[in-house]
Amino acid sequence: MRIIAEIPHHDFRITIFGWNNKYLIKFEKGSYEQTYKVSEMDVAGDEEIKKLLEDKGFVDSVISRFLEMNKSLNAALNRLDGQH
Repeated sequence: MRIIAEIPHHDFRITIFGWNNKYLIKFEKGSYEQTYKVSEMDVAGDEEIKKLLEDKGFVDSVISRFLEMNKSLNAALNRLDGQH
């Protein structure tokens, strides 16, 4: 696996990897991660995969998903705590 780019963002860390004829776009925020796999056949190269990260709707959905992940984990931990 090779690192293609690390994209600066104020809400999370973004790393793009190349692996097995796919691009992996990894978003990291605290203890949470989201990874998207995109076939190299679906984009015209490294620069186009980076352009995907300029899509506001996509990035906004990543932010929402991080919030939902945190909410889900906290709810599960609260339920677990209530069992003791």
